[in-house]
Amino acid sequence: MKSVELQAGCPFPMGAHYNGEGVNFALFSEHASKVELCLFSADGKTELQRLELPERAGPVWHGFAPGMKPGDLYGYRVHGAYDPEHGHRFNPHKLLIDPYARELSGRWANHPATLGYEKKANLSDLSFSREDSAPYVPRSVVTEPHWDWAEDKRPRRSWGETLIYEAHPKGLTMQHAGVPEELRGTYEGMASDAMLEHLDKLGVTAIELLPVHQFPDDGFLIEKGMSNYWGYNSASFFALEPRYAGPSGAAGFRKMVRKFHAAGIEVLLDVVYNHTAEGNQLGPTMSFRGIDNASYYSLLAGQPRFYVNDAGCGNTLNVKNPYVLRMVLDSLRYWVEEMHVDGFRFDLATVLGREDHGFTQTGGFFDALRQDPVLSTVKMIAEPWDVGPGGYQLGNFPHEFGEWNDRYRDSVRKFWRGDAHSAQELAGCLLGSASEFDRNGRLPQSSINLLAAHDGFTLADTTAYNHKHNLANGEYNHDGHHSNFSDNCGVEGKTDDPEILEKRQLRQRNMLATLLFSQGTPMLLSGDEIGNSQQGNNNVYCQDNPIGWVSWPDADTDLLEFTRRLTKFRRDHPVLRQTRYLHSQLRIEDDLPDVEWTQFDGGPLNWRDPLLDSFCLLLRGAAEAPAYRSTDDKVILAVNSADTEAELSLPKLTKGRIWYREIDTAAPTAMARECNRAIQEIVAPHALVAFAAREA
Repeated sequence: MKSVELQAGCPFPMGAHYNGEGVNFALFSEHASKVELCLFSADGKTELQRLELPERAGPVWHGFAPGMKPGDLYGYRVHGAYDPEHGHRFNPHKLLIDPYARELSGRWANHPATLGYEKKANLSDLSFSREDSAPYVPRSVVTEPHWDWAEDKRPRRSWGETLIYEAHPKGLTMQHAGVPEELRGTYEGMASDAMLEHLDKLGVTAIELLPVHQFPDDGFLIEKGMSNYWGYNSASFFALEPRYAGPSGAAGFRKMVRKFHAAGIEVLLDVVYNHTAEGNQLGPTMSFRGIDNASYYSLLAGQPRFYVNDAGCGNTLNVKNPYVLRMVLDSLRYWVEEMHVDGFRFDLATVLGREDHGFTQTGGFFDALRQDPVLSTVKMIAEPWDVGPGGYQLGNFPHEFGEWNDRYRDSVRKFWRGDAHSAQELAGCLLGSASEFDRNGRLPQSSINLLAAHDGFTLADTTAYNHKHNLANGEYNHDGHHSNFSDNCGVEGKTDDPEILEKRQLRQRNMLATLLFSQGTPMLLSGDEIGNSQQGNNNVYCQDNPIGWVSWPDADTDLLEFTRRLTKFRRDHPVLRQTRYLHSQLRIEDDLPDVEWTQFDGGPLNWRDPLLDSFCLLLRGAAEAPAYRSTDDKVILAVNSADTEAELSLPKLTKGRIWYREIDTAAPTAMARECNRAIQEIVAPHALVAFAAREA
């Protein structure tokens, strides 16, 4: 690189942008006294120049570098007060990555030089480090402005037809024999022919990826010889995590998206805008802390040396600051417009809705999303809680959001293991959790129904372990959820007992059928369809190994085939995925209620019975549905968690129609058959049977 002389440039757009003649740099820092742009050699080892950004427009520092081009490496050193007790932690000895960098070169190292203070026995974060951190942090990279997407077309799936598949970018394919070896564990491997065939037959319409924003490995994990597997520790909100890049590099992600779209599958990203990898006051200075700590983070009132910790990870990103909010929105738009993703799942989303007085639907972040012409058109999913005061907000997000429904998960687990009062909880879940979501025009699809997710037991482990087994994490089994509502069916962990194995398999089928026959948006954890186990570990955040990877060699192919039947049955029957809530109202077309709850003999249910363990649910088209959504589809779900079989009396149908026994969890390979009107149907103990009305 030739010697550069900076010109004025522009305060927008933020970040480093190439215009054909050079690169414009713009950085937000409200409290800095000076910003230096550091330019590096092509190998990143030599710092060639330090150039003071010559202009300032309010809190935005900027300059234009003629002759610079894509591929050039840079970083920042930001000057200002080092006064932690007043919230300021400027230290120009620390090289900082650009918050808007689209690509980073190199990796972070767990080294004391990255700390803004001196790490010595008697010194705290109030001390000041003069050691240069440049050898231990990555360089920001100037990138090409565009990529040729050819004929890529977004699937734009409606919520009503959506089936989400949550997957880890690496763990999904590492042990899949059908994925080419060089693509295993990569973005391209996720969209390999073998995986596309699997997802298509499974009926998946959206794949939700665990974090792909670039993140470092935590120091305490490195010291134990481990790594951060999940990646909920973002250090850059624009740069792609390279450990999953594969032979095509960053282009592999775009190729993956394009192949998913061609297969009709949307791509959703799990994003972490609630905190960053810089941690608490003792954490490293990588970017935001050194650029403007008091602006980028929420600091404790009266004690700005310390951080608000609503995320439970050491700090909280301050989206109440307009420039920090702008950065988050710019990041989201980048992933939609430049990377073609179709939506987002927001980790610990309550953080993003917090204002000074607490959580609110009309917070600045939500208002900005709703008015944005790009972001208002994509799918938004909230994890509706954080660890701060009043952090549990299930059902309280704006109507544009779907929400992870952990109450659904827990209710299904409790019912099928036989807990008292669980039938009453399950009833509401089957109809879309109206008590949580039926207000302000929200649809049943607002409830993202799940049996398991990356955080917690897999579905198979829910039926095989009463207790978590996290010793491999090196935290003496203290980490992970304590309340899993699981049941080992008689033996903890692995067993060869055929009766226990059959009981576990039946329970998995029951829970999968419950999930896919419930109103709302179903989400499958990758591997649950094949009985994947994590050996009882319910917190595999640091297990980048076979414990955390999907074990395809051990796949339960019978369970997979049964799950495919369930997803097809859901697709074939619109009454299982309605856009209006069912409240037993009378329908105009036939003067019959849109939903009926009965005993197996047709009598009324005793909802006050704490031991209620069986019921019959008849579903018709919603009474509130408009005429163009009218349907004569009818489905009966006969649910029996009792220890004895039950006889079911099927209701009469109009002339020319007849009931078919379509799905039986106790007979997973049984084909659909016509029901004899004169003979009662038998429902096995601990089983679910689905009937559908057809033309005779």
